[in-house]
Amino acid sequence: MSQLITKKMALDYHEHGKPGKIGIVPTKSYQSQTDLSLAYSPGVAYPCLEIKDNPTDVFRYTNKGNLVAVISNGTAVLGLGNIGAMAGKPVMEGKALLFKIFAGLDCFDIEVDEKDPEKFIAAVKAISPTFGGINLEDIKAPECFEIERRLKAECDIPVMHDDQHGTAIISGAGLINALELQGKKAADVRLVVNGAGAAAICCTRLYMRLGIKKENIIMCDSRGVITADREGLNEQKREFATERTDVRTLADAMRGADVFLGLSVKDVVTQEMVRSMAPRPIVFALANPDPEIAFDLAMSSRDDLIFATGRSDYPNQINNVLGFPYIFRGAIDCSATEINSQMELAAVHAIADLARQPVPPIVNEAYHIDKLKFGPRYILPVALDPRLITVVSSAVAKAAMDSGVARRPIENWDEYHNELRKKLGYDNKLLRRFTEEAKRNPKRVVFAQVKTDNMLQAAVYCYEHGTAIPILLGNAEMIAKRAERLELDISNIQIVNPRHDDELERRHRFADILTRKHQRNGINQREAREKMYDRNYFGMMMVETGEADALVTGTYAGGGNTVKIAKEVIGIRDGFKHFATMHILNTKRGTYFIADTSINHENDTAALVDIARLAHDAVRYFAHDPVMAMLSYSNFGSNPEHGPAEVHEAVNVLHEKYPEICIDGEMQVQYAINRDLRDASFPFNKLFGKKVNTLVFPNLSAANTVYQMMLKMGVAEVIGPIQMGLNKPIHFTSMDAPVRDIVNLTTMAVLDAIVYEQVKAKK
Repeated sequence: MSQLITKKMALDYHEHGKPGKIGIVPTKSYQSQTDLSLAYSPGVAYPCLEIKDNPTDVFRYTNKGNLVAVISNGTAVLGLGNIGAMAGKPVMEGKALLFKIFAGLDCFDIEVDEKDPEKFIAAVKAISPTFGGINLEDIKAPECFEIERRLKAECDIPVMHDDQHGTAIISGAGLINALELQGKKAADVRLVVNGAGAAAICCTRLYMRLGIKKENIIMCDSRGVITADREGLNEQKREFATERTDVRTLADAMRGADVFLGLSVKDVVTQEMVRSMAPRPIVFALANPDPEIAFDLAMSSRDDLIFATGRSDYPNQINNVLGFPYIFRGAIDCSATEINSQMELAAVHAIADLARQPVPPIVNEAYHIDKLKFGPRYILPVALDPRLITVVSSAVAKAAMDSGVARRPIENWDEYHNELRKKLGYDNKLLRRFTEEAKRNPKRVVFAQVKTDNMLQAAVYCYEHGTAIPILLGNAEMIAKRAERLELDISNIQIVNPRHDDELERRHRFADILTRKHQRNGINQREAREKMYDRNYFGMMMVETGEADALVTGTYAGGGNTVKIAKEVIGIRDGFKHFATMHILNTKRGTYFIADTSINHENDTAALVDIARLAHDAVRYFAHDPVMAMLSYSNFGSNPEHGPAEVHEAVNVLHEKYPEICIDGEMQVQYAINRDLRDASFPFNKLFGKKVNTLVFPNLSAANTVYQMMLKMGVAEVIGPIQMGLNKPIHFTSMDAPVRDIVNLTTMAVLDAIVYEQVKAKK
């Protein structure tokens, strides 16, 4: 288990807020009596009768076409074993969450308290009309084989036991690429499998379909090599029993082997075993959570090895999430009656092929790697690759159509790809990408306002989750009392009290630096020393001097004094006279960036030009091509009075001095958002044919109102405010901001610090 995940963190995650990890959200309006009459009685009778007469209409009028069930009896849960249906529910909820976030599929977790295979099959079959697909999960072998076989045969929707097929499909894709890199053919290699459970059996069967010969396979269990002369073998083990009598132990089997597949327990493979394998070997050590041989031991055993595990902290992760969300997505989208072998192989080859393609920059950025490239340390796509949903889902749907099991064939593939991107795409993974990058390179973040519960909770959360290294400013005794009341552990978090005598030398040093910086701007040393008692001054000076990497602070309405301090201590970037903030809005229509949301109140032309330039640079950093609209209540000079006139002139300046920026206006918001309306009404606009993703508002009141309204009405997930234009990473938020918002802002502050560090290193 990851050292970053503690029992308390896991329990708090599942308990706090609304218990559990999934919920139900209405997809239709329900405000009026008419809405309710349409949703239920009497209006609901009409779709019922349509479905009665034409059963396939169920996909038109209900959620069946986007609904998966994750079903388990809890007899083989993760690495926990037979813990029962109820205890397994958190795992099934987690699987449901993955279906939603990776493939946009709605999902119910269903725990069936029944170990008798016949009764379990009957229960699942009886409820199957509700769903578009069934994901069987954590059911022990050998019962799982018969359960899956029967349900696949007796249900007319896709059924897959992911513990078997998910691992097989992903590792099969990795095997194809590893064999190619090692210059070996499947028909020629010797395979050793350690473990004889459901996943091992299914993987081995799939590998045979990829070309590995049965006579070249040796399978081992906890008693050693499974040989034909052993008594008491079940049907599945007997299928892979070897006739050889000269091998009895795992060490015997691995001598001269080309490929090792481990689905067993940790530390059963030694360096000597790896060294005894054939030249250019392949080792897939997939025991969970710790592999059959540790990564460092395996890699130091020989230099011609391709090594994969199930862990995200090492290269070549064999991760089922690369497959099951997209396999079900493709199968359900064409209303397949099953997931057959052709669809499985299509997924295998689609995943393998994707790893050979050039990796887009957003994927490299997500994993903080200079350049992912097909090779020994990159044989599979990574989990956050946004191309998976289109590549794998399409391959599976096409295979379903080619094999004759698709009831609703997909006719327009370009349109289907667009729909897949809308369902999920890269945008919905934005915050996950930022968080992963922050965890890979956490920075020292000063929290200046931990006198509030939310700020302190956010700081501790970031520490426990590894996204930042917090430094808390304030009175240690008071912070400790607050932490005790909130049941927070701050024992390993640094606390600095700017007012304490211990900080006298640092206060004076900071004051001297500030005085030298502004001695001709009216600041003297005595005044500067007084300022250093202020947490914002002190914290920003820590960032300015490199004693911290970023600062997060809270402001009251307007935040004027904090903004003034930031300008005074940190300063504005060369080439600009203003700095600004931006919010990211994740909406059902995509991701939008809006500015300025916190800093500049009434904007003149110069301020609007700076805000637009800063937003352009920021949006590019977030791996989007900025297409920008300058908003107003006027359109392209239709109202020349004060307000629109400044926006109009700002656009003229940007077109003349910064032609590389894709921007136009002034325009009303409906023309900015509706591309077809804009292009039809104003065909001369410089954004013709493009979808706007960045909105620059004419003043703070408008921008702040819009993002607050969208946030409170649940129209968008909001990230921000993100500072743009200061020399170093200083970020502000409201004093009463929710914990989640402060956590997200801290993540952005860490990313800001990472970028600052990279830019500084290049100079």
